[in-house]
Amino acid sequence: MANLIDSEAGTELFKQYEADFQLVQADLVQKLDQIAELSGEPRKAALSSAERALEETGELLDQMQMEKQNVPSAQRAAINRRLRDYKTDVDGYRRKLRTLADDRSALFGSRYTDNPSGPSSDPHYEQRQQLLSGTDRLDRSTQRLKASQALANDTEAIGASTLAQLQQQREQIDHTTRVLYESEGYVDRSLKSLKGIARRMATNRVITISIITVLVLLIIAVIFSKFR
Repeated sequence: MANLIDSEAGTELFKQYEADFQLVQADLVQKLDQIAELSGEPRKAALSSAERALEETGELLDQMQMEKQNVPSAQRAAINRRLRDYKTDVDGYRRKLRTLADDRSALFGSRYTDNPSGPSSDPHYEQRQQLLSGTDRLDRSTQRLKASQALANDTEAIGASTLAQLQQQREQIDHTTRVLYESEGYVDRSLKSLKGIARRMATNRVITISIITVLVLLIIAVIFSKFR
């Protein structure tokens, strides 16, 4: 029997289907081993129970086949090998069950007859078995639905946690944006102050040059007046 896939190899739903399959598979093997030791009505009941288990293994195998599409591509080769092994096992169980069902002498015991309308026939037996089969399938479907619902609840909780984290990150981004806007305002005011200082420095430079020019002119005038 193959082991369950690793946690990183596939989805939670695939692992749930595989776990269910292996449980039903173990139960089916046990039923097939018991049928060979039974006869009469107990054998018919055991055959019907094994048929239902075999049908369920087929359903779970189909579900795993569909769900493998959600498994990461790097793991699909191993999953395909595992599914082929499961299918081979199920085909073997089906052949064994067919062989056991064809042994009519063991099935009917001393009451076996080729006449289907004989005293050993039960006109309501097949209806009862179909009803039991439908009830069992409904119970198993209910269990799988509960498991899927639990998985959905876990996924919803994870989604809610993720949304809360995203909201917190958004608030942090908004705060950072406000700080950037305030910093931009400080930079604008600093630039204005620097421009004002630059204008004052230019003005002072012009005044200084003017004063120096006037002084030079005065000195030249004084010198010129003395040699005149």
